[in-house]
Amino acid sequence: MSKQGRISLKAIFIVVLIVVVAFTGGILFYLNGIGAVDSSNTDNVLVEIPNGSGATAIVYILNDAGLIKNMNCAKVNARIGGYDSLQANTYIFNKAMTLPEIMKAINTGDFQYLSKTSFQLKEGYRLTQCAESLAEVTDFSKDDIMAVWDDKDYVQELIGQYWFLTNDVLNDKIMHPLEGYLFPDTYFITESDPTIQSVTEMALDEMDAALSERKAGIEAAGYSIHQFLTLGSIVCKEGCATDEDAAHIAGVFKNRLDQEMSLGSDVTVCYIFDEDRVDLKVSQLESDSPYNARKVSGWIPGPISTVPAMAMDGVLNAADTDDLFFYAGPDGTIYYAKTNEEHQKNVADHPWTEEDLNP
Repeated sequence: MSKQGRISLKAIFIVVLIVVVAFTGGILFYLNGIGAVDSSNTDNVLVEIPNGSGATAIVYILNDAGLIKNMNCAKVNARIGGYDSLQANTYIFNKAMTLPEIMKAINTGDFQYLSKTSFQLKEGYRLTQCAESLAEVTDFSKDDIMAVWDDKDYVQELIGQYWFLTNDVLNDKIMHPLEGYLFPDTYFITESDPTIQSVTEMALDEMDAALSERKAGIEAAGYSIHQFLTLGSIVCKEGCATDEDAAHIAGVFKNRLDQEMSLGSDVTVCYIFDEDRVDLKVSQLESDSPYNARKVSGWIPGPISTVPAMAMDGVLNAADTDDLFFYAGPDGTIYYAKTNEEHQKNVADHPWTEEDLNP
């Protein structure tokens, strides 16, 4: 072969190689672009697909919901994906899903991803209020739900499933074993025939994620999970409108525990009577319940409400303070004090009026 021929073959080989590399690179770029936005994020993302939406329009909707990794690649997929029976509905997706997975679910109206029912477990909800919230959107009554949640055989099964549930919750003094262990959030039920157990485990799965993230910090602080959630629930009910207040209140309670004082918390008395009120009766304050932190020194038996992330972090980041008292005024301001005398002055200077109690 002549020298010129060898040069020509070499040139052809280089061109072919460039084309192959470019083509392979393009394919890899495309596949990455239609991949998951965050493969570790399985938080629910609610997406509403209106009637008459085409594939490209849906891509824009998904992008607004934070579910698209690369818009150019997504538009290409919309054109070549063969999505010819896209179905309007409200869907529940997550950022760990790839674009083809999401589009396939919309194209088939996959029942698994349809949003049928949602309910909210609010921050500071007692377990009875959680049951009421679930009962409002299901065929189960509040009593049905509480019967399952208070069933010690079922709770024992859950202890075998979840590392953070221990026999602490089965203490005879505990009013409700799962109190404080259901993570506050909005939950979407996608099952056609949900059970109380399956819904319960959705909330426990979220608590698993929240506690796993903070496990090292909880251990470093010297709390058991049960103590951590107990303190977090009281911090939540006493007032954690800001990170600063949550940490300061937690610091006050930590000081009182360290000095083997009672926590002195009225919200624990409210829990005994399954109500929320500021003007507690003398007879209520004198309750002999082990949950009455006005009378009992140290720890009460367990949590008194759901525990939001802010309260958890407040406990982990408890303020380094000398304060032993705090008082929430009628305008929501929290006043701190080192002595009972200072505390009583705060109460006298910022009293609750009848109008504050009954607006």
